[in-house]
Amino acid sequence: MILIIYRLLINLVIIFSPIILIIRLFKKKEDLSRFKEKFCFFSEKRKNGNLIWFHGASVGEIKSIVPLIEKLEKEKKINQILVTSSTLSSSKIFKKFKFKKTIHQFFPIDKLSFTEKFLNFWKPSLVIFIDSEIWPNMLLSINKKNIPIILLNARITRNSFKRWLYFKSFALKIFNCFDITFPQNKETIGYLKSLKVKKIKFLGNIKFSENEHLLKSKINSKVKKFTKNKNYWCAASTHDNEEAMCANVHLKLKKKIKNLVTFIIPRHIQRTGDIVNSLQDLNLNIHCHSSKKSIKKNTDIYIVDTYGETNSFFKTNNTVFLGGSLIKHGGQNPIEAARNGCKIIYGPYVKNFKEVYKLLEKNKVSYKVNNIEQLTSKVGILMKKNKESKNLEDKINKLGKRILEKTLFEFKFYLNKI
Repeated sequence: MILIIYRLLINLVIIFSPIILIIRLFKKKEDLSRFKEKFCFFSEKRKNGNLIWFHGASVGEIKSIVPLIEKLEKEKKINQILVTSSTLSSSKIFKKFKFKKTIHQFFPIDKLSFTEKFLNFWKPSLVIFIDSEIWPNMLLSINKKNIPIILLNARITRNSFKRWLYFKSFALKIFNCFDITFPQNKETIGYLKSLKVKKIKFLGNIKFSENEHLLKSKINSKVKKFTKNKNYWCAASTHDNEEAMCANVHLKLKKKIKNLVTFIIPRHIQRTGDIVNSLQDLNLNIHCHSSKKSIKKNTDIYIVDTYGETNSFFKTNNTVFLGGSLIKHGGQNPIEAARNGCKIIYGPYVKNFKEVYKLLEKNKVSYKVNNIEQLTSKVGILMKKNKESKNLEDKINKLGKRILEKTLFEFKFYLNKI
């Protein structure tokens, strides 16, 4: 019954999709030349031989599998790797990586006929869904074709688990489509067991792994020259209202700290125009990274409004506030900042990354604040220390290598079957 209702709802989405697409195109959330991929009009070709398919929702999931793809591209048995995602930002991030065998397409709308068309065209030998991506029609279609499917870095929150329990028999059917699940934390293990998932193996959070592209990333020469005699901190992965909060922190700190610059890296760069407008009344000098204009010496707020450059800014900022945490969003992933030796400040809402923050707190490199006043105070204190956490950086990189090695070992079992 639940599946019938779900399929009816998907059909309604298809009916209203022209209106939805126009709105999303207007908001710059869709690619005008590629949105048709979501309706199974493919813009890439399938090569002969074995194809393995990875699917992740957005930027975080795509970046997390890059180290794995870098290794799998060297496997002779794999002729092509398909990566799908649902967001425009993730497709732009993908372009930053110079893969040889790997291509990107947008994930199709989860209509039964689309899932059949997608699978018949790409004919994957192995499917890997990442994190919390659960699409019933696609999963059931994959299962029907007896294609092995893995849930990698599986994450189930307390709230999502409660929602699944409302439809327990349906949830049991969907989650048992997976041949094996690799949960990213211990909380998820418990929820997967409650959903009677047949095979669970804990390897760790693959987001700890580091890819070769990020190791080589460097700060823009113009930015490097601009920051030479500046004091600066960074607010990364910010959401609506958090930019204004950080701008107010800047105003308060500016009275005490000379040549202060605040770098803001919004989670969704299509919001840049709204962010600039929201800061206009504060009488601050704002520069956008994408601008071709020279950076003025009196710039207060530097907005990084381009994709794929966060890591290079973390390399130069020792004090970082991680967004999505002063509002009720659930926080953003602090691993990339920690890997670069940054001191991390976060708000009270980090339920999505509880175990990661516990590790950071244990190593005394993350600090919780509850409001703007505490954020102002903590940024000021940490900027004075201006010291990288090299020990944690090394620890995270070693942990990431172990998790990547274990994941590759597990994958070889399925690769040997294709």
